[in-house]
Formats: sequence, C-alpha cells, structure tokens
Amino acid sequence: MASNTYDAGVKDYRQNYWTPGYVPLDTDLLACFKITAQSGVPREEAAAAVAAESSTGTWTTVWSDLLTDIDYYKGRAYRIEDVPGDDESFYAFIAYPIDLFEEGSVVNVLTSLVGNVFGFKAVKHLRLEDIRFPIAYVKTCMGPPNGIQVERDKMNKYGRPLLGCTIKPKLGLSAKNYGRAVYECLRGGLDFTKDDENVNSQPFMRWQNRFEFVAEAVIKSQQETGERKGHYLNVTAPDPEQMYERAEFAKELGMPIIMHDFLTGGFCANTGLAKWCRNNGMLLHIHRAMHAVIDRHPKHGIHFRVLAKCLRLSGGDHLHTGTVVGKLEGDRASTLGFVDLLRESFIAEDRKRGIFFDQDWGSMPGVFAVASGGIHVWHMPALVTIFGDDSVLQFGGGTQGHPWGNAAGAAANRVACEASVKARNEGREIEKEARDILTEAAQSSPELAAAMEVWSEIKFEFETVDKLDAA
Repeated sequence: MASNTYDAGVKDYRQNYWTPGYVPLDTDLLACFKITAQSGVPREEAAAAVAAESSTGTWTTVWSDLLTDIDYYKGRAYRIEDVPGDDESFYAFIAYPIDLFEEGSVVNVLTSLVGNVFGFKAVKHLRLEDIRFPIAYVKTCMGPPNGIQVERDKMNKYGRPLLGCTIKPKLGLSAKNYGRAVYECLRGGLDFTKDDENVNSQPFMRWQNRFEFVAEAVIKSQQETGERKGHYLNVTAPDPEQMYERAEFAKELGMPIIMHDFLTGGFCANTGLAKWCRNNGMLLHIHRAMHAVIDRHPKHGIHFRVLAKCLRLSGGDHLHTGTVVGKLEGDRASTLGFVDLLRESFIAEDRKRGIFFDQDWGSMPGVFAVASGGIHVWHMPALVTIFGDDSVLQFGGGTQGHPWGNAAGAAANRVACEASVKARNEGREIEKEARDILTEAAQSSPELAAAMEVWSEIKFEFETVDKLDAA
C-alpha cells in the first residue's frame, strides 16, 4: 500500500552529506535550493539527500565508495534556513568541490545540480534559487563574445539605452515584406530590429531569403540615416551544422549581429556559437524562449537569476530579462538583481533583490539587459529608470502599432527615449514626472503625440506570480 512516509532504506544521507558548520572554500561552487519535502521527511535528511544525489551519492551503500575519496568529492549541505512567509518550504545551502565540474561547461554544471535529483521521490518540490560560481571556475569560461563596451564601440552608440523592435507579425510575412518592415523601423530611428524567437526557416520565409532582404534593408537604412544599424538574424536551427551555416551567411552579408534561442537550442550549441562569434567579430543576441516553463513556478524549477548567470558564462552579448512594466512576468526587485548579475563585475549578497551569494565575475564582460514585451512610449521613463543606459529597450507592437506606420512608431520611441535620458541627466525624477516629460517632448514630435494618444490607456496590471520570498 502506498505511503507518504519516508524510509531512508539502507543509507541515511545525514550521516555523510549533512555537515552543519562547514565553512565553504573559495573554490567551492555554492547552491541554494528551496526544498519542499514530502510528509515525514526531516529537513536535514531532505537537504542531505539533495546534496548526495546531485554529487556522489546514491540510495544505498556501495563498495566502490572505498575506491575514491568520497569525503573530498561529495556535496555538503551545510546550512538550512526558513523561507520567509512559507511554513512548508526551506532553503538548503550546499557546497560542491570545484573538481566535480568540467572546466568551462555550463552543460556539466546543470546536469549535476538539476539532473536526476529533481525527480527524487522524497522531495515534493525543488527549486534552484541561486548559484555562486567561484572565480576559479568563472575564469575557465569564455563568457560574452564582445561585451557592453565593445558593442557600443562597434555600433558607435553612447550615452543612452539602445532601441530595438521585434518585427510583427512574427510569422507569415514573405521575406521581401519582412525586409520592408525592417527598413521602415530602422530609418525611423531605431538601432536594431529583430527576428522573434520562432522565426527560423519556415515555408513562407526561408532563412536565406530573409537574411538577404534584411541585409538590404539594414544597408539602405544606414545610408539614409548615417547611423550604424543592425538586425538580429536568428540562426537557431535543427542542428549545429545548419546553425553555423546561417551564421556564416550573416557574416558574408556584412551584418553585425546574430541571434540564438539559448534554452531551446541548448547550452552546448550556445557556447559553441558564442565562441564562433568571438572568433568572427559578430555580436550575439540571446532570446530566452522557454524560460518560464523552467523558472515561473515559485517552488519548482530554476530561478531565472541562475539561467542569467549560466548565459553570461556560456556566452551572449544581449539577454532578454522581461520589462517589469510590460506584459510579461517580472518582480521589480528580483529583475534589478539579475540585471546587475548580467552587467556588473562584482555583486554582493542582497536578499532584498533575491541574491543569495556574493558573485565575482572578475574581468568577464557584461551583457546588455533586453527589456521586451508589451511596452510602449508611456513606459519609457520607467524603463530608463529601471534598466539604465546599458540596456536594449525593445518595442514590437509599441513601434508597429503606431497609426502612421513603422517609421513613425520608431521616431516616437527615439524621441521618448532621448527626452527621458535628458530629463534624468538634469536630475528630474522621471518616473514621477513621466507625463510632463513626454508631453513636453511631444510638442515638437507629432509622432510621439500620436503614440501617446493611441496607448494612453494600455496597462498590464497583474499580480506577480513569482514574487521574492518575504514575510
């Protein structure tokens, strides 16, 4: 008869893997798990079981344990904490010796930490909240192919956020019409346009045709505006060979940037593509399609801050982070936490922003945070405040939904962005004064005035599902 009680069987994990008071080494990889154990399973046993099953342990004693130094290689559950406001779950802190992981392999780290252990019966829910990558491990990873400063130099854009746009409708356009939409957005004042995550090589628009028409649009818009422009050509493909073929063709066309869906494409493919971009002088935009399947449930999965850290190690120059104010899920404090983890060299532990460990990135370049999803000109002052200058503010419908067309929508975004940056630099509180700032700017921009009228009532006010844990 089935039972919810837990029988540890031959092995009690606490004997070897529960080590309270252990002081982690500088070279240890540290992880914080939120554990919800099954009824009857002690906290210490659940934490020790997670440490064991994600490192050297198994359900029973095996004679081959005597053939190696298990005490050196094992993961150690060294601390347990209550989760604020949650009587069911608890935090378990686990230290792993660095030798458990292949150098420079995000694939190997995740295979260990979120592998079989997530199917462990004694655990009802399990969530990887954060990882501290030791600097010794960080230095084995290539990281972003270029980084923020190199990209600014390549694109010759300084002193403000970059502006982007996702071409809509994302599916169904012919390659020629797609290129026309790109041209209108870029000539109107945007820095970038992009393929959406599921634009690959469908029957209505094969990838080579799209690349050719987009390249024509980019070059024409550069000639007319005198500004450097780009389009994120999505090279995500059914296999790595086709991915590299598409990347090579983008390079042949003289395009500055390509794009990859790093979760659906996989970390192995992503790390390889990032290496290719570094060797070939290409920028790499990263879309996070599928992330919410992994990170949205507050008790099970992997928090996005972990996925963001893994992407910085694997390689990417941009990463979608949500908008806080748009149509996609995103707690403000938590978002600010993982945006800093993408861009800064050292980030201190800060539980108010969901950061469980100090993280030292050494000299690894930073990643542009990309705010994308249901945003329009009224959001601009808040976006500039939240994301700062080292970001890409990306408007899809908020550009192409303009009643006068794509170019007018792009012009409205550019004016709103520059007005918000100017007001911020003057010391104004631009979120509080948003209406006044935009209204003033609209007096000399009919495109902005029209956009403000169209989207004056559009809001996405839903309660955040994945909130920071707080009492």
